[in-house]
Amino acid sequence: MKQKNFLVTIAIVLATLITGCAKDDFQETAGLCPVVVTTNPTDAAVNVPLNQVITVTFNEEMNPSTINSSSFIVNGNATITGTLTYSGVTATFTPTVNLTTNTTYSVRITTAVKDLRGNALQEDYIFTFSTGATLQPLVIATNPTRNETGVVLNIVVGATFNMPMDAATINTTTFTLKEGTNTITGIVTYSGNEAFFTPNVNLTANTVYTATITTGAENTANVPLGTDYTWNFTTGTIVAPTVILTDPANNASGVALNKVVTATFDMAMDPLTISATTFTLKQGANTVVGTVSYSGNMASFTPANPLLENAVFTATITTGAKNPAGDSIATDYVWTFSTINSSISPNLGSAAQFGAFGGNAGITNQGLNTVINGSIATTAASTLVTGFHDATAIYTETPLNVGRVTGAIFTAPPMPGTATSFAIATQALSDANAAYLSISPASMPGGTDPGAGELGGLTLAPGVYKSASGTFNISNGNLTLDAQGDPNAVWVFQTASGLTVGIAGPTGAKSVVLINGALPKNVFWYVGSTATINGAGGGTMVGTIIANSGVTISTAGNAAQTVLNGRALSLVASVTMVNTTINVPQ
Repeated sequence: MKQKNFLVTIAIVLATLITGCAKDDFQETAGLCPVVVTTNPTDAAVNVPLNQVITVTFNEEMNPSTINSSSFIVNGNATITGTLTYSGVTATFTPTVNLTTNTTYSVRITTAVKDLRGNALQEDYIFTFSTGATLQPLVIATNPTRNETGVVLNIVVGATFNMPMDAATINTTTFTLKEGTNTITGIVTYSGNEAFFTPNVNLTANTVYTATITTGAENTANVPLGTDYTWNFTTGTIVAPTVILTDPANNASGVALNKVVTATFDMAMDPLTISATTFTLKQGANTVVGTVSYSGNMASFTPANPLLENAVFTATITTGAKNPAGDSIATDYVWTFSTINSSISPNLGSAAQFGAFGGNAGITNQGLNTVINGSIATTAASTLVTGFHDATAIYTETPLNVGRVTGAIFTAPPMPGTATSFAIATQALSDANAAYLSISPASMPGGTDPGAGELGGLTLAPGVYKSASGTFNISNGNLTLDAQGDPNAVWVFQTASGLTVGIAGPTGAKSVVLINGALPKNVFWYVGSTATINGAGGGTMVGTIIANSGVTISTAGNAAQTVLNGRALSLVASVTMVNTTINVPQ
């Protein structure tokens, strides 16, 4: 082995003396010949891209001045021009124009190429490669489609190619949109195989537009479209959305302080256009802080804090609110409403003196411990008042049914009812009915339902509360009313059907508790049907109950005293009670 290595070394030395360098396939040492070790494309490569950059890598650092158009020659059907650069051990040739399809190219690196010691290639290095057929990009789909009509005004125009494109060639020069000769300004983007033109503003209704992708659009091999791709489309008619309903309604009064303001449109809207910018609420010049949401066709403005009482508010939906097609409402939609004045209670008129009013059906007491600290009345005959007496007369009392009225009893004849007492009762019924209407949802809109019909366990600030289901219950605990230090604070509860306080059983009674200055005279219950107060007996109810179809307080056989600090006024049916104390507010 030593003898063989010695002979190889002697051969290299002799070659160096004769030629100036020697070839060694295994190592690079001073005096060895430069050689080409790799090329790109490789020798005999096929289907080479037309934008191919040709590189040649040597086994050592070369003299850049020897690498030029005379020593690095590319031939196809003719000599190819291009730019030569050299870095490290690699020479790079970039053709001036793309290569030609289906063409065989040869690259010759001549012996004029030398290394830094002046050693030259020992023979010309030649390699060949072939390009493939042209894969020309095509537009295969557009949005809108060619000649499409009724196109929405906020359309993003798109074109899909049959292959990946060079994103740098997809721009506002190669992708244009025109209306006649007028160029539409916009932003061009590219993703996947799709190009998008987004106009800066919505297009015009009932107008023909022309979109064009020019031959400047190229694929990643720098192959352009064969011809400009052009298509037309026509926009549709503007269908402006409209606000068809607001809550509160325009010019509504007595609106609750915790009101969520809503506007309902006649069509679906673009949620992104329903915001604190397009839906505002002001009290005078002051902007109300709140959050805006959108669901279904309804936009909602939820104030961050309760509204000011006895104040006028202005709500506005601006033309920035748009449907999904980009159509705006025609003009700003503006409406006003005023909030409840919590220092003014509903006017009961002559009905204010009555602790119980039995419509035209009478009043019944069962028990020995019923006391009405006030007056009672009915437009029915005196015989329909049973179990009561006042200072002047007894109305069908029995040893088991005795009820004391500290005020007076007013009925129709016969005696002790008189024409005069009937006239007083008739006027009181009229005033009670007027008060009933004044606290109705029609007169005081915007009531909320914080407990979904269940008031038990809640603590409520002054305001208007309306049952969404049509009934209110106080069954999960007591209801607490917090005046927050305002003795004039008013609560109005509205239920289209029934009101039920308490549950069955000896411990089922529930109460209304007043705190921080709340007063019974400022609590009102609008009941569309009947009110049942602590049917199991006991508990303390608060407020003026005005029910259309009757009030029942406790039930027969209950000894526990039930207290109503307020009034039980029925418009058309009777009021019945068992061992009940009613304290008429002053």
